[in-house]
Amino acid sequence: MMKKSVVVGISVAVLAAASMVLAAQNTTARPSQVSIDGSSTVHPITRTAVEEFLSRNPQIAKGAFAVGFSGTGGGLKKLCTGEIDIAGASRPISRQEIQSCRNNNIAFMELPVAFDALTVVVHPKNTWASEITVAELKKIWERASQGKITRWSQVRPGWPDRPLKLYGPGRDSGTYDYFAEAILGSANTDTRSDYVDSEDDDVLVRGVSEDPDALSYFGYAYYEASRGRLKALAVANGLGAVAPSRQAVEKNLYQPLARPLFLYVNMVSSQTKPPVREFVGFYLQHAGRIVNAVGYVPLPPEGYHIANNHFWRGKRGTVYGGKAQIGLTLRQMLLKTASF
Repeated sequence: MMKKSVVVGISVAVLAAASMVLAAQNTTARPSQVSIDGSSTVHPITRTAVEEFLSRNPQIAKGAFAVGFSGTGGGLKKLCTGEIDIAGASRPISRQEIQSCRNNNIAFMELPVAFDALTVVVHPKNTWASEITVAELKKIWERASQGKITRWSQVRPGWPDRPLKLYGPGRDSGTYDYFAEAILGSANTDTRSDYVDSEDDDVLVRGVSEDPDALSYFGYAYYEASRGRLKALAVANGLGAVAPSRQAVEKNLYQPLARPLFLYVNMVSSQTKPPVREFVGFYLQHAGRIVNAVGYVPLPPEGYHIANNHFWRGKRGTVYGGKAQIGLTLRQMLLKTASF
């Protein structure tokens, strides 16, 4: 059964504030349903958390949870119009999304749940590339390369004259936004568009695993789940090539492609819908174990403790000011979150 004692930790002031927002808030999600959408990167963590939560609370019907992934941008758009209760995000909420939430009287809470090593992958039969530089990634993906950089030999002298087939996330993906910021220098700069795109990372995995000339990038957990079908490239950013790994992220060596992952929770839903409140509490309590099992980098225990305190105290808003945080370390994220 769901614990009811945890609700005692919510202050009367928070509940009163939630009630005031509820009166003005546009909510289209069914009251009995916990609706979750957003990042495909965060989706494996959330999906596992939902499965475990339901297995421990058999009195809750499985149909009470609706879990999807339309990309970080798609999920936050739905959160800020009151369509969903929880959005997974592979980047911080943007200024435009913050303003959308304000326009629709949606109060949200920002909860960091993991770190990711955004992973560049090729087919295992690719024998010529074991590492790649940030400059070469930019050369491949920048807008000016569209229709021009189409063969591996054009990326680095000595690489074979074979076609370069690109697979990547769609425009609603937080992974797309983060990669553009980290590699091209701005989240407002579009990458080339002549590639196979999808918000479903499993589609990208399948594309690269079936094409010896392919290259793509996505969350580390998707690489971990398909190690035998993919090869990860080490990334060189002036200090030598570093392969993606938990240890590299923890030691701040895998830059600029290490990044935090988040949940954004509709504040009113968390206070007025018991399954939402109980599920998020469960998520934060077990996130370290689940994140590790899924294949991402767990936060230190103090990170989940801070997030848990923010959640039960109803700490609304974001500490990131609507900006991407390239090169953020685990420690820096903890300090930012703690100072919230």
